[in-house]
Amino acid sequence: MTNPTDPGAIVDRFLRLMAVKDYDGALPLIAEHCHYHNMPMEPVIGPAAVRAVLEPFFAPTIENEFVIRHMVTDGPLVFAERLDRHRLATGWVELPVTGIFEIHDGQITAWRDYFDAATLLKQWPALGALFS
Repeated sequence: MTNPTDPGAIVDRFLRLMAVKDYDGALPLIAEHCHYHNMPMEPVIGPAAVRAVLEPFFAPTIENEFVIRHMVTDGPLVFAERLDRHRLATGWVELPVTGIFEIHDGQITAWRDYFDAATLLKQWPALGALFS
């Protein structure tokens, strides 16, 4: 059985909840002082700000999958190489992402996602306003 306080298990649970847009289940895993930086956008702090960034992004998605390719933990740090898949009315958008999470006291205290915006915009041009 997986330890529910293990940093890797926390990140896995968070990503599974976010994939189905369960904000009420996922956001308690985000600390009030969590620093979220979804490169290249400006960083935000706290669960409400994370929701304000992600809810509009996920709004047009019919289905989401976060396929974890590799996950490595080192104490409170979790490195997750993923393929983020978002199904829109026009088909699937796929984006390779590397996320780095810091976990303390059972919550995510820092989260940085790195990806190539051009790869995303080529498949989902309507997001262009987010990156300008």
